[in-house]
Amino acid sequence: MDLKDKLLSSFLAFEDKVNVNDPVHEIRSEAIKNFESKGFPTKKEEAWKYTSLNGLQKVDFSVFPKESGALEYKDIKKYFLHEIDTYKIVFIDGVYSSYLSETTHDGVDVCLMSSALNKPEYKQIIELYFNKVASKDESLTTLNTAFSKEGAYVYIPKSKAPRKPIQILHLATGNEASLMLQPRNLIIAEQNAEVQIIERHQSLTENEVFTNSVTEIFAGKDAHVDYYKIQNDNAEASLIDNTYISQKDNSIVRVHTFSFGGKLIRNNLNYYQNGEHIDSTLKGVTILGEKQHVDHYTLVHHAQPNCESHQDYKGIFGGRSTGVFNGKIIVDKIAQKTNAFQQNNNILISDKAEVNTKPQLEIFADDVRCSHGCTIGQLDEEALFYLQSRGIPKKEASGLLMYAFANNVLESVRIPELKTRINKIIANKLGVRIGFDL
Repeated sequence: MDLKDKLLSSFLAFEDKVNVNDPVHEIRSEAIKNFESKGFPTKKEEAWKYTSLNGLQKVDFSVFPKESGALEYKDIKKYFLHEIDTYKIVFIDGVYSSYLSETTHDGVDVCLMSSALNKPEYKQIIELYFNKVASKDESLTTLNTAFSKEGAYVYIPKSKAPRKPIQILHLATGNEASLMLQPRNLIIAEQNAEVQIIERHQSLTENEVFTNSVTEIFAGKDAHVDYYKIQNDNAEASLIDNTYISQKDNSIVRVHTFSFGGKLIRNNLNYYQNGEHIDSTLKGVTILGEKQHVDHYTLVHHAQPNCESHQDYKGIFGGRSTGVFNGKIIVDKIAQKTNAFQQNNNILISDKAEVNTKPQLEIFADDVRCSHGCTIGQLDEEALFYLQSRGIPKKEASGLLMYAFANNVLESVRIPELKTRINKIIANKLGVRIGFDL
């Protein structure tokens, strides 16, 4: 039995475990039909031209873990941003860990998707937002929707902000020989609300882990959302991350994606601007080695006038790694005065590494400022020679140049402790010691 057939048969067992009277039962049923019709995406599809899921489909993943592993905070402290106080929503093998978490209902809701789906007091919000921006056609999104049960639920009412940032952490312990996880997150920031969120998927095992995650983010009028994704996983961990964002007038949503490790990572990041004077920011740093594969697929849909979007992705590729960037900007005819910027720059530090980049613009308005570009190259030999002539060893000189290359992405990180942590991860990935933060 291949993975698709196993998932389809498992859906019946899943239905027996959830409340068929909850507000998303019909949504799940329709979603599994869509997945059955489409199946897993293939390289025949233009959007998946450079990324194959054939290897994952051959693995006999456990869809329902028998039990979650027990973990102590001291064993996983390094995966948290522990330098500052935060709310924490922690899942172990897909199961919520109350012991490791800190949630709140003090003016805002930072809690579980399962609670929101099953408690009457959340019904109105769920019916208003759940599955309203996520794709009904993208097969892996519909698969996640069909099995949607657990994940993070964050609701920030009008003019509110949590007292501290929120961390969402998914851990896999290796209790199963191979495990598939499908977390579903719903983030809502109503008018004039603010929130900062850090998300991480982390495997603690050499066993295969396949995570198919979906996050819906809604930013109301004048809302500010900062979302940080840290992807620095083990060699046998694969992640498909689908994020859908709906913005209203004057809202600002920034997503930073830091991809440093994992067997296969696919980031689908989709912005929909549903108002005027919106600011959308998409930034990413990718550093890969060995046979790792990261695919960034972005979409910004400008549907109203007087809006901005800024995309800036940097990649450093060594070993036999593969990087993919497929960015699309759509500007509707009505979306005059749009300012859209897209840039993807890559450095190859191995002659066996590969990058495929495809920036795209679809512009139907005539009064706009839109630009896109991409580069693939090596380190500047003259700059490298200059640093060496000043007594800096070649390895450290290369590291400094690569730090500088990624710096304009890091400078927009608005949590100082997170910026310091990312700097340390980059230094470790590059194998250099840097005596200062950029």
